[in-house]
Amino acid sequence: MPVTEATAAPTALGSTTPGAVVHPGGTTFTLWAPDAERVELTLLDDGGNHRNLDLQHIGEYWSADVPDVGHGQRYGYRVHGPFEPTHGLRYNPAKLLLDPYARAIDGSLDFASPLIYDSSDGDSAGHVPVGVVVESSDPPPPISRPVRWGETVIYELHARGFTMTHPDVPPALRGTYAGLAHPSVIGYLKDLGVTSIELLPIHHSVTEPGIAARGLPNYWGYNTLGFFAPHAPYAAARSDGGQVAEFKAMVAAYHEAGLEVILDVVFNHTAEGGFDGPTLSLRGIDNRVYYRLGNSGAMYDVTGTGNSVDTSHPQVRRLILDSLRYWVTEMGVDGFRLDLAVTLIRNERHEVDLEHPFLTEIAADPVLRKVKLISEPWDVGHFGYQLGNFGTPWSEWNGKYRDAVRDIWRGHSHTVQDLAYRLSGSSDLYGDDGRHPYASINFITAHDGFTLRDLVSYDRKHNEANREGNRDGTDDNRSWNCGVEGETNDPAVNALRRRQAANLMSTLLLSTGVPMITAGDECGRTQGGNNNPYCQDNEISWFDWTLPTSREWRGQFELTRNVLALRGKHPALRQWHYFKGRPVVEGGRKDLSWIAPHGGEMTEADWHDPSLRTLGMFLAGDALRGTDGEGNRLTDHSFLLALNATPETRRVVVPDASWAPAYEVVLDTSRSGITEVEAGATVNLEPRCLVLLAAL
Repeated sequence: MPVTEATAAPTALGSTTPGAVVHPGGTTFTLWAPDAERVELTLLDDGGNHRNLDLQHIGEYWSADVPDVGHGQRYGYRVHGPFEPTHGLRYNPAKLLLDPYARAIDGSLDFASPLIYDSSDGDSAGHVPVGVVVESSDPPPPISRPVRWGETVIYELHARGFTMTHPDVPPALRGTYAGLAHPSVIGYLKDLGVTSIELLPIHHSVTEPGIAARGLPNYWGYNTLGFFAPHAPYAAARSDGGQVAEFKAMVAAYHEAGLEVILDVVFNHTAEGGFDGPTLSLRGIDNRVYYRLGNSGAMYDVTGTGNSVDTSHPQVRRLILDSLRYWVTEMGVDGFRLDLAVTLIRNERHEVDLEHPFLTEIAADPVLRKVKLISEPWDVGHFGYQLGNFGTPWSEWNGKYRDAVRDIWRGHSHTVQDLAYRLSGSSDLYGDDGRHPYASINFITAHDGFTLRDLVSYDRKHNEANREGNRDGTDDNRSWNCGVEGETNDPAVNALRRRQAANLMSTLLLSTGVPMITAGDECGRTQGGNNNPYCQDNEISWFDWTLPTSREWRGQFELTRNVLALRGKHPALRQWHYFKGRPVVEGGRKDLSWIAPHGGEMTEADWHDPSLRTLGMFLAGDALRGTDGEGNRLTDHSFLLALNATPETRRVVVPDASWAPAYEVVLDTSRSGITEVEAGATVNLEPRCLVLLAAL
């Protein structure tokens, strides 16, 4: 590697603001590295040449102002100090390190090169990604009308895979931020009726060497390298900073359409892997501060990835909060879902701390407390399952919701008690700490696991394409294949699968809380039974744009769109407050009543009947506690939701006229043809169906 040493020192002392900050006449580079003995800034040109400049020591920072350096300059750091891995010290100036605050990243990781590992003294320059200086620019305009939590419908998608087969997106833009901003793509989401897209990780990431050795990529991107940089391969623009502008333009397009952009962010671990992983950034800057360490310098891992970021230190928390604020104030995003968030609230003894400074600092932050914050409330460590415990201002992925709804429709639920909690907002999880039903992010599927179609088509995972001997991915799928494993030409089985998919989707969208749809579940997307396609950048994972209009699955799309429209129109179907189970106005009806098949309210015996998988839920439209924009109390139609999760037809009695004189059928997954029912009537509830009735 050609090297040109600097002939002159930087012209001025720098600052204690981390990162590369462009100003008229140059750029100020600053790195936090309190225990380093020396820090060099390496500037690289397009020809592979680089020059090293010594930074000046300012307290815990190293900084310098470099003239005539600006937007597009590629750079990295070399940090000097003791190399004693068994004591957690991993300083090695031969390893070119990425700036943790780099706004853009260029270059790829040379997986095969030994130069990226500590075991080699060779220079890693040219084998690792580097930072790119990016000049500040205006953030995207804010969303045209903020989406309140009670109105939110999340749609989880992959920034690349969503447009790879879209016929209207120009081929050069497919799989990019620009492609995601295409009017046809945004139009589809608006027509469907979602309010917010949640992007799988778009922080710049790299593939793990072990996965690359199998000839596969890390498609999902849960292997972050840079917390501030949009993933360069998802941009149609050059990776000299153009990815930043392209991402901002994408956010602006969504905001103009009234759609939010939420990011799935991975701060719990990084791409540097375990003890023997590559040295790319934080490990070489201050390994003992940034990572949880065990005995003899080993990584203490509660994420299952080889390392865990340690938020016990204020500087580590500053890095994460600075990143979150940057994505809000500079890149325009509207919220975050934090992957394995429990890792971030472990203390210096690796114990879960529900009063951790990470939580209190976010709650007090004037920027972050105003955006949507979603935790994945678990990790793989001791006491790692903390569902319901994050408190305000957090919403949480509700894993109990997923399990309860899957179980009831596959016929494995013992009673309907747990289902009732999930349908009504999971007050047992979130009602004791001042939160509202929107604290529950309800989901049945996510990127991790079966798609909705596969959930009703496979009993077992089929992950052979991942080249791990089908050992990866969970075996606890809570799925039912409807009698045949995988694809079939049997019309009866396929009809049952479509009904089950409709039941699951309808349950999700009619439950109190915030629904999250996985991209493609509204139209029968399949992964061929692969429940862990993290390494499949191909048709297994990509959205199939032929499905929404296909003969087999357009009914699922229409059902999803219609139920979302109902949900948006009727506040009774998206409650802001937990139900009291009693009248909320004098002389009124209970806000929520549970109806048994005999037409009366559920008794204690009914709740404990293991054979009862038929349930009614009466939502009183005159007992809402929300208000409109002028402060007037909301009123709505009353609704009766009835479901029969058994394989038999069930004769049920409609509640008497004291509840409502008659009902209009607004949704029936069995398509029985019944359009109206009278109070007190006895009707047949078809096997495995969900019916929504609006009181007349």
